Amino acid sequence: MSIPTEPIGSIPRPRYLLDGFGELAAGTIDQAGLDALMDRALAETIERLAATGSPVLTDGEQGKSSFATYPLPDMDTLAPDGAVIPFADGHTRQLPRLTGGPFRYGAFAVSYLTKAQALADRPVKQPVIAPSALSLLYPADGVPDYPQETFLADLADQAESDIRQCLDAGAASVQLDFTEGRLSLKLDPSGGVLRQFIELNNTVLDRFTPNEQARLGVHTCPGGDQDSAHSLDIDYAGLLPELFSLHAGTFYLQLASEPDPARVLRIVRDHSRDDQRIFVGVIDPIDPRVETAEEVRDRVLQAAQYIPVERLGTCDDCGFSPFADDKSTSRDTAFAKIEARVRGTRLAAEKLGV
Repeated sequence: MSIPTEPIGSIPRPRYLLDGFGELAAGTIDQAGLDALMDRALAETIERLAATGSPVLTDGEQGKSSFATYPLPDMDTLAPDGAVIPFADGHTRQLPRLTGGPFRYGAFAVSYLTKAQALADRPVKQPVIAPSALSLLYPADGVPDYPQETFLADLADQAESDIRQCLDAGAASVQLDFTEGRLSLKLDPSGGVLRQFIELNNTVLDRFTPNEQARLGVHTCPGGDQDSAHSLDIDYAGLLPELFSLHAGTFYLQLASEPDPARVLRIVRDHSRDDQRIFVGVIDPIDPRVETAEEVRDRVLQAAQYIPVERLGTCDDCGFSPFADDKSTSRDTAFAKIEARVRGTRLAAEKLGV
């Protein structure tokens, strides 16, 4: 496809897998039983995603409890009462709180990548959590005998390893999920927290060569969980100029749910660099209605008025189920939306003659 199109990450888990998570917690199945359910869900997800015509696949995050916390299993230096993220509909998500060091990942994303690659007949991308998100684990009042500076150094090392293992394993690309970027401007309208996030992420990105950075992407959105967002009310204009200072080759931008996409596209045009590819969101996972291919086509054509077509790609605004227990979107709806994105992107490419 002359205009590339890619999924962002998560696909709603099948009912039997959701039940399996509960059964493991209740002790009615063991880890091996849950692993079998996850393997079944992964195979079905890869097959259905390929059937949409998607030229790039992901594992759909079938084995993750959430996009943000997959590196944290079985860690004994975490307490449950960490930072709280409020969503517009009133529900919240809460991160763990770090209680001791040194900080080490308990799992790496390459384990999900290699399982998907074994089942895929086309390139596989791998989402990873941005180090800036995990920096929120560190409490404001500190951790005894573990200074924040030491934690951030350990975090950067772990995040680098997470990315590098995926590149070395042959990931088509590695996508850093940076949904906390826009949220940071709600926490700190001055932009100080956002600049700290950018600096930390660049500390990691700068450990990669220019050729490797070309395979690295950054995804940003205002959050998406249970058909609600956490920072859609924050002006995109505060984030985007800083976002493009990240040392990555590709950016995946939520756009379909924006009330004024043309305004956002003008900001992208004015602040992105010529060596950065921009994937614009043309599907809104929060909207229960399945977009038509023609709607997607028209969104792509609008974006092409501001972004040169050779730098343009399409994606979904966000994953469809970033947290495993989010049942607000069905699998059938998610795959129908993805198919509309693929078909609509192809229609736009034909219209543009590329």
